[in-house]
Amino acid sequence: MQSLWQDLRYGARMLLKQPGFTLIAVITLSLGIGANTAIFSVVNAVLLRPLPYREPDRLVALWSANPERGATSRPVSTPDFEDWRAQNRVFEAIAAYPAVDVTGMTLNDQGAAEQLNTAYVTADFFALLGVQAALGRAVLPHEHEPGRNQVVVLSHGLWQRRFGADPGIVGKTLTLDGRSFTVTGVMPPGLHLPSADTDVWASLSLIGPDRVPRLRGNAWLAVVARLKPGVSREQARADMTTIARGLEQQYPDSNRGLNAVTLKPLHEQLVGNVQPALFAIFAAVGFVLLIGCANLANLQLARFEQRHKELTIRAALGAGRGRLLRQLLTESVLLALLGGALGLLLAVWGRDLLLSFAPADLPRLSESWLDARVLGFTLLVSVLTGLVFGLAPAVKLARVELNEALKEGGRGAASARRKGLRNALVVAEVALALVLVTGAGLVAKSLYRLLQVDPGFNAENVLTLQVNVPTYREPQRAQYTAFLQQALERVAQTPGVQAVGMVRPLPLRGAGESNGFTVTGQPAPPPGQEPVAARRMISPNYFRALGITLLAGRDFNAQDRDGAQPVAIISQNLARQFFPGQDPVGRSLSLPGPARVIVGVAADVRLQGLSLAATPTIYVPHAQDPRRGMTFVVRTDGDPLSLAGAIRNAIQTVNQDQPVIRIETMEQVVMASLAQSRFSAVLLSLFAALALALAAVGIYGVMAYSVTQRTREIGLRMALGAQARDVLGLVIGQGLKLALVGVALGVLAALALTRLMKSLLFGVSTTDPLTFSLVAALLLTVALLACWIPARRAAKVDPMVALRYE
Repeated sequence: MQSLWQDLRYGARMLLKQPGFTLIAVITLSLGIGANTAIFSVVNAVLLRPLPYREPDRLVALWSANPERGATSRPVSTPDFEDWRAQNRVFEAIAAYPAVDVTGMTLNDQGAAEQLNTAYVTADFFALLGVQAALGRAVLPHEHEPGRNQVVVLSHGLWQRRFGADPGIVGKTLTLDGRSFTVTGVMPPGLHLPSADTDVWASLSLIGPDRVPRLRGNAWLAVVARLKPGVSREQARADMTTIARGLEQQYPDSNRGLNAVTLKPLHEQLVGNVQPALFAIFAAVGFVLLIGCANLANLQLARFEQRHKELTIRAALGAGRGRLLRQLLTESVLLALLGGALGLLLAVWGRDLLLSFAPADLPRLSESWLDARVLGFTLLVSVLTGLVFGLAPAVKLARVELNEALKEGGRGAASARRKGLRNALVVAEVALALVLVTGAGLVAKSLYRLLQVDPGFNAENVLTLQVNVPTYREPQRAQYTAFLQQALERVAQTPGVQAVGMVRPLPLRGAGESNGFTVTGQPAPPPGQEPVAARRMISPNYFRALGITLLAGRDFNAQDRDGAQPVAIISQNLARQFFPGQDPVGRSLSLPGPARVIVGVAADVRLQGLSLAATPTIYVPHAQDPRRGMTFVVRTDGDPLSLAGAIRNAIQTVNQDQPVIRIETMEQVVMASLAQSRFSAVLLSLFAALALALAAVGIYGVMAYSVTQRTREIGLRMALGAQARDVLGLVIGQGLKLALVGVALGVLAALALTRLMKSLLFGVSTTDPLTFSLVAALLLTVALLACWIPARRAAKVDPMVALRYE
């Protein structure tokens, strides 16, 4: 310990003697370590930290599967769920909640009405998770029975935001959808099931069969379960598959093809598809740190040249080679710890920056704080970084012949031998930078391709507003549709509004409802194998408001109301598939319910995302198939947000207590659908730019040092007749050789590593020749500029001064 303390004090003195080197090194390290810490805090929260439930490794998500159709994550019908619960032998508990969009309840107490994100769950939900209420208790099993089910549990966020963290909230009643509900408890923060923005949990029995028919073919539930102790996921999957096959044989009309069950760890289900993007970003920031280490290793080698005499004299006075190695590594680790401390401060700022522009649907992002694991990671990275960039001078010291080094002539020979390692580090920097910049280029090009995709509508100057009419306010179908019709008319009369319509759900907001259908006059498919299409409830003028082209037939009108001939409009891809070379207008198809006459064909629209193909769609008039949670689509003359207040007021003149939520432009909806791709592209581009700058600094540093070491040689060349252009060519050629080797190695590495990014790309090959060529050209251009500055200085060397060098 005494020797270590001496090494630390001596190392600190040496760093203070060279404040310029120390400052550059600490800043470089703090950028690399801080970025790694910030990204790791997100990776830790989203991917590594266990779910805050009892024994979370035993929690799984279950989905019905139809292997023949490639459907692996199909919701479950209520009768199938009940059979799963009764027949399984592998689960300790099993629970369900809606997998489809079910309109939440409206809170009418204490001020303005507010739409709450409501999670309707079965009786075993909280017991299955093993979550205890932070205040009060969860809903008891008997409180899920009809007639006793007017009880709710509040989220921690809603309790703080709307009720001021009132400790007396338990037992109070709230008016939700015009009925009194008793608050039984408040959940702790961090409960992200079914979603992170859940405001209140209520009984699934509140959704009656009139809203969601309990038919075996009506799949609408997501299922979670807890494995029994000692039961593996493979055993559970086999047991559930046996049950699914039995149900298929017992109910062939509704369950044909549903002969398998998909079982996923609950953590994997919640994380979704963000894992590849986060790992790619984490790898990218790791590359930045490696490039920084290579730079610092070169700086350390330069310092080693300056301290060469000192170290050899210390060795001659009795210091062993191991003692000198320990001293050099101690200085490097001390430097890295200083960089890590500053990097930790940068990580706090960087985390806040990440939260500000990260996708809103990135799960568990709010839990990304600097906990003990993140702090331990920072310490470990700091120590390893110090060892990595301190290894180069340590290796050189191990190879030095100390007796030879003490001789006057030994220095030049030693310098020549050291040049190889410095060059190798530059090559490594260029190769790493090329891999990172290539990855960023591919993701950026993918985002550009996504932005060029035609969504099937015109998002410019369109405002969207969601209107959820509680059942108590409009209990009758006729009253409900009348309210929406009046609201549409009032909005249409607002100055600046060109057209208004409504839809459920809005494009790019998920698949929404899907139904099997049959075409009248065509052979009926076997039961359970009907083709499936998305079902959209719309009003007249919806296509005009959103700029969707009507290719044939007519739009819906006021005569397409309840009691009239059921009608439908189909998408172009559905018409092409089922009516090839024919005019589908006037033909009919059957959804669940009466047959509908096709009155029009609309252009294809990408419903689930710009990266996914347009879904075959059947549009039906909302007046004939009313739904809660309709979204108004308003096309305006100018900036749509400037009319948001007037449009909201127009809706509320029909009913002043009507909540209007999710007010945003259609352009914002489109950009939100690209949030994850944009997040990856921005971060990778930022780290790629940093890597490019570090690589340029590394090349510049090596060439500048080389020019300094070769000043006498350059002077001799110029004294013997060499021109400035010859010197420029000599220095630039030396640097470009290193860059070319680095680019070649980087291209080979990128060809292998970018294949791992396939899931992040759209419309771009992982080996896109244009991207690889542009990135290689960019690296060589940067290298050329980095070499030109020291080369220009070398060309100005005065031969007389150079000949007197040393």
